[in-house]
Amino acid sequence: MNKFWKTGEPYVLATGAALAIILVMSLTLVGVVMTNGLGYFWPRALVKLELKDGTSALGQVTQKEKNPISGIRRLQLKVGNRDVFGQDFRWIDEQDIASRSLPADAVLVERREHGNYFGFLKGVTAEGITLTGAAPQEQLQQALKQVADKRDDTRAIKKQMSNLNNTAEGLRLKLQKLEYRGKEKNSAEISELTAAREKVLAEFTLLNEKLTATQAEIGRITAQFTDAAGGSKDISLMDIIVLQHTNSMSFLDKCGAYLERVRELLLDDPRESNTEGGLFPAIFGTVMMVLLMSVFSLPFGVVAAIYLREYARDGLMTRMVRIAVNNLAGVPSIVYGVFGLGFFVYGIGGSIDSLFFPERLPTPTFGTGGILWSSLTLALLTVPVVIVATEESLASIPKGIREGSLALGATKFQTLTKILLPMATPGIMTGLILSMARAAGEVAPLMIVGVVKLAPTLPFDMNFPFFHMDRKFMHLGFHIYDVGFQSPNVEAAKPMVFVTTMLLLAIVVLASSTAIYLRNKMRSKYTTSTF
Repeated sequence: MNKFWKTGEPYVLATGAALAIILVMSLTLVGVVMTNGLGYFWPRALVKLELKDGTSALGQVTQKEKNPISGIRRLQLKVGNRDVFGQDFRWIDEQDIASRSLPADAVLVERREHGNYFGFLKGVTAEGITLTGAAPQEQLQQALKQVADKRDDTRAIKKQMSNLNNTAEGLRLKLQKLEYRGKEKNSAEISELTAAREKVLAEFTLLNEKLTATQAEIGRITAQFTDAAGGSKDISLMDIIVLQHTNSMSFLDKCGAYLERVRELLLDDPRESNTEGGLFPAIFGTVMMVLLMSVFSLPFGVVAAIYLREYARDGLMTRMVRIAVNNLAGVPSIVYGVFGLGFFVYGIGGSIDSLFFPERLPTPTFGTGGILWSSLTLALLTVPVVIVATEESLASIPKGIREGSLALGATKFQTLTKILLPMATPGIMTGLILSMARAAGEVAPLMIVGVVKLAPTLPFDMNFPFFHMDRKFMHLGFHIYDVGFQSPNVEAAKPMVFVTTMLLLAIVVLASSTAIYLRNKMRSKYTTSTF
């Protein structure tokens, strides 16, 4: 037995078993997230239940289980119609069900507010437009097409209004700066800018009136529905996002609806307190924040590692710096958030406002949370990882390579830039991969230095200067926290939590895979006997 332990076989087996357990746990986690996330988009059948007490219920069966109190099998029915029933879900014992059916005329209406509506179409009221169809379904399709055309008009008007609003805001800031420098000295320029701004605001007012009239015209086009209980509901076609007859849809129709939901998720804005709609602002904010963090952390981390490994003398101070760098990797992320708030936001941001934007005070420009300060805070959080990985990579290069380069007449700087750094690039990329993976999932520091529940504008747009580093942003990690723990209807928001988690994992995997691919190419190019 002693010989068996001395061979090291038990440790090899224990290591393999631990690795297998970790892989199983990781794959299980990914499987649960993907199953619940991907299944959320598939159109489910609308089941009508006739209960033994004479009532009816219509909805989608979301899960089945045993009642923990009585032990009777029960099912969870998503009944929708939150504005009618006051709830999205209902538990029904299977023994209370008299019959089930899948009515072909049952309709699912996805609305801008109050969640989905499940019911039956009864008619269409269209003021100001002519409908030629005889059946309610034909009339509804015609009305929806005309409403879609008018909705395109409203989008065009909103885009013009957004451009005018941006122009007016720019003029307002110029006026504010001139007034701060002295009204009398700049009176002529102030008058000219004031007249230009009033003209822009007048155009904005006209467009706003046109938009209001168009929306009122669309709002008068309504569809009448009834629910399973017999109650009626008028829904404006302007509030309808999607209308589906899920029970009569073919497999190809369901695939098309599924792809449309995926497109909506990736490209549209969120609705209903982030529990429905798309996640484009959060996806954009997450990716942009990680890229900015990488731009800040990688150069500083590499330069610090080069100095510590190649130039600093091995003394007490150098050893203390290495210990501090290693310890920084274990500091709780919320501490970095507090530091970022005090140093970046109030310190540097407040100084920038005092020097460059004094006319806007006390309203802060850079002296408040934004994507710039969030990226710098996470760069501080992740730079120790880059330093350690880069330094270890430089240390793994044989000393003979340095000596050979110097012996051939190269300077120390030339040896560093032409030989050492290219050979250390795979290790540097490893540090970058680890830092990106950690930064993408951090939430606590971002809650203090710039992330918000809903950002009205993106940090990047087509208005000069294009990159707006002072703007707040949305983040997938904070979106998970907000929807999962701050939503008033947690059960209805649960699918969105899985979907957002799946997207965050996909972004981390995609970014890491790209970096790993580049690292492997560099490793094969600059390989040595030590690698």
